[in-house]
Amino acid sequence: MSSKGLKPTKRKDNESSEKPDAKKPKLPPNTIQNQKPKAFGNNNDKGVNLSKKERRVQAKELTEARKKRRKPHYTLEQELATLWEKMRRRDIGKEDRLKLISEALLKMKGKMHEIAVSHVSSRVLQTCLKYCSQAEKEVVYKELHPHFLSLSSNTYSVHVLKKMLDGASKQQLSACISSLRGHVAALLRHMVGSVVVEHAYHLGNAAQKQELLGELYSTELQLFKDLNSTSEKRVVDIIAKLGLQKGFVNRHMTAIIQPILEKGIVDHTITHKLLIEYMTIADKTSAAFVIQQLSGPLLIRMVHTRDGSRLAMLCIKHGSAKERKKIIKAMKTDDNISHVGSIASDQYGSMVLACIFSLVDDTKLITKIIVRELEANLKNLVMGKNGRRPLLQLLHPNSSRYFSHDDLASLDLSVPSLCLMDKSEAKDSDDKESAEEAKDEQEDTVTEQSGLEEIVAVAGSKKDPLVRRQELLVKSGLAERLIDVCVENAEEFLKSNLAKEVMYEVAVGGCDGILLPTLSEKLGELYEAIASVAAEPKPEESEKGSQHILEDFHSNRTIRRLVLDSPTFASILFNKALSGKCRSWAQGHCSKILAAFLETQDLQVREMAKGELQVLVNEGALKIPETKKP
Repeated sequence: MSSKGLKPTKRKDNESSEKPDAKKPKLPPNTIQNQKPKAFGNNNDKGVNLSKKERRVQAKELTEARKKRRKPHYTLEQELATLWEKMRRRDIGKEDRLKLISEALLKMKGKMHEIAVSHVSSRVLQTCLKYCSQAEKEVVYKELHPHFLSLSSNTYSVHVLKKMLDGASKQQLSACISSLRGHVAALLRHMVGSVVVEHAYHLGNAAQKQELLGELYSTELQLFKDLNSTSEKRVVDIIAKLGLQKGFVNRHMTAIIQPILEKGIVDHTITHKLLIEYMTIADKTSAAFVIQQLSGPLLIRMVHTRDGSRLAMLCIKHGSAKERKKIIKAMKTDDNISHVGSIASDQYGSMVLACIFSLVDDTKLITKIIVRELEANLKNLVMGKNGRRPLLQLLHPNSSRYFSHDDLASLDLSVPSLCLMDKSEAKDSDDKESAEEAKDEQEDTVTEQSGLEEIVAVAGSKKDPLVRRQELLVKSGLAERLIDVCVENAEEFLKSNLAKEVMYEVAVGGCDGILLPTLSEKLGELYEAIASVAAEPKPEESEKGSQHILEDFHSNRTIRRLVLDSPTFASILFNKALSGKCRSWAQGHCSKILAAFLETQDLQVREMAKGELQVLVNEGALKIPETKKP
């Protein structure tokens, strides 16, 4: 039986080798396999020999035929693409564009929900929504609204929905947000669907935002719309008002948050709000899980929003030394691309850097990753509204003059469950930290890897704040570089409404005189630079241009503060720029600077200027308010 079974195979091989011209099985007529031999064959049948151009045309026709079979609206998509190329041009007239849009919408009528999921045609619909009339927008809305949920999860139609929401009326927006009811949590776990929820959250009013958030807090708020109230926005207040069980709410929010963090969908403000509210009711284990999940690259993607930056500060405050290290290292990617500059220039990200400077004890790691990046762009940071904040936090920590009440409140936030550590546990962590502190001077970041890793709630730092500031400012070389930048741009900084604050703090040596006496010589160079600019001749009234540094609104007031608070600067300024010229400067804004020499508490400075200024006071040329006399 086995030999019989092998015979057909052997005979087949012999047949193929001995009879190469044996007939092959016939293929069905009119197939692509039959057409290829005809196109490339060498026989001389009529119409078989094709040129290269003809073969390309034939291949193109076959491709078009396949696309028509695969795509039901292929011909329509081709027509829409042609119209789109015309309507999206910048040099087209408004009326011509409206005609093309009306023609395109007419062709799409009844098929818009299918067109919206197409890679090409969805762009046509976006352009139509951008430029069409309000009546046409309503037509598009009526067709797409019944399919709003299904379109929310499509990669291409999500952009169409965003355009539709941008141009929607209040009633249409409310209807779209209501259609999301019961599906918000599921969409937030979807990479594409979360974009639609975020866009609706961004456009909605306070009540609509609370409606979207309420579904994430509790099942009751999802089922009963009337329970949502704008008066109680915080989840703690909602639990107290409705009498909900805190444990049940915690479990419900945990079930929603855990997959979101595991998938890394943390770029949206609604997610940041959800997480910051969750931390207010989470138990110690749950809060520690969130901190552990976020510590790293995920957190860097969140610092650009108010709630995201606050969440980052909570992670820094309560995270272990290992988690803090991960957060700081995530600011510099493996490709050696640093995010420190963009974070420092951001309104909320700058406060995260200020928090790191205030709490993290590993100053060597901060210097390596953050301080070195700040040094490379100091001028722009000093001149920027947000970039100067981390610098001011080092020079004068937690000053209400430079930080708003909201900024200071965010630095003082904490997680309730992680603050309730046993006193004995906290004492043990202090003992472990102090034991490792002696080794920190010899080994890099030993303290950060010590027994503190076992404690989730560090709740601050163990190093003396003054010592930390000294290491970050003076020992790192940041202060010296900052003084050099101030010397190079003395006039520009003093005349700037933003940079003048940094200039003042540097010139007085910082809070607690942190720059003194180490950098006294460098500060002397700064005083000389300011005095040199002030010693320039007073411009004539007929001359147009920038004001003199002693007459400019911002620089005048900064110099006056320096005269009152820095006797060394006051002496250099008077001797180099004002001595013998006080009468010519007694009028205008400069009179405030001259009066400051007589108002200062430093006796030596007052006596130095009194001889020349008292004459002007007696003559009435210089006036000193009674309340400001020393």
